[in-house]
Amino acid sequence: MSVSWWIWAVIMLAIAAMLAVDLFLHRDNHVIGFREAVIWSGIWIAAGLLFGVVLWVWQGGEVAGTYYAGYLIEKALSIDNVFVFALIFSYFAVPAAYQHKVLFWGVIGALAFRLAFIFVGAELLETFFWTAYVFGAFLVYTGYRMAFRHGEQSPPDRNPVVRLVRRIIATDPAYHGDRFFTRINGKRVATLLFVVLIAVEATDLIFAIDSVAAILAITTSTFIVWTANAFAILGLRSLYFCLAGLLRRFVHLHYGLAVLLAFAGVKLILSETPVGKLPIPVTLGVIVVTIAVSIVWSLRSTRSAVSSGTAVRYGTGRPAQVVAGDADRGRDTET
Repeated sequence: MSVSWWIWAVIMLAIAAMLAVDLFLHRDNHVIGFREAVIWSGIWIAAGLLFGVVLWVWQGGEVAGTYYAGYLIEKALSIDNVFVFALIFSYFAVPAAYQHKVLFWGVIGALAFRLAFIFVGAELLETFFWTAYVFGAFLVYTGYRMAFRHGEQSPPDRNPVVRLVRRIIATDPAYHGDRFFTRINGKRVATLLFVVLIAVEATDLIFAIDSVAAILAITTSTFIVWTANAFAILGLRSLYFCLAGLLRRFVHLHYGLAVLLAFAGVKLILSETPVGKLPIPVTLGVIVVTIAVSIVWSLRSTRSAVSSGTAVRYGTGRPAQVVAGDADRGRDTET
């Protein structure tokens, strides 16, 4: 699929405009409520689906189907991002009023990471056929880790990138409003909110490798992969505020995401064998069915726990402790 430079420019400007509108409407750092998050999630999802319709009219059903497959798999994988973001915000006790700002700039970083990975990954797959086997094996292994080692998370402040930033940049271990930097005794220092942003960016860097590799298993068209990623990522902030309080219900969703990653890996490997690329309708069907089954399984498994008032840890199915003071706010905290 050949796309002119001006179309790329139009898409980039449209994404920049949507980000600018989002930043303007949340410039007062108000706490994002569930109703507002649902409305914005609907807007972002509608934008992503509408772009698929544009592709359908412009390039035909096969290209649109490829885009939707990539969009769905990225949207599903972003739920795991939401879980980790919730852990980071809870660990650093980030005030609710500042969480949107961190996620906003985190999304901009995520878009930049993905754009770089997409062009590098697509070029490798087009130039070296054996890259498909490497990426495929990586996705299968990532799926295995997600299925059987999903509960193993280290504290965010032990992330190598976060520790490196703290060594290089003078940091004050406190929040100073919504500022990432401030001056103390005439010296410019980073605030704790900047450390949180680095933790979010470092975490998303890992997620970006998985998600981009998964979509490249569907198509190597940089335009399709980029737009599918971009429209899915644009709604990540709203998705967080929608799902952060509901993650305790998605106890088995990680199995579905693991299946999707493994499926993408196998699909990528098969593309360099006599079997060839699997049809897009098959890919779409596997994605939709896998997500639906894992969500229904999760909701049914946690129905009794919810009715009894017991919190359940995402990705484990085990009870989670509620930290003192969080119960009044309705938040379950991993301990």
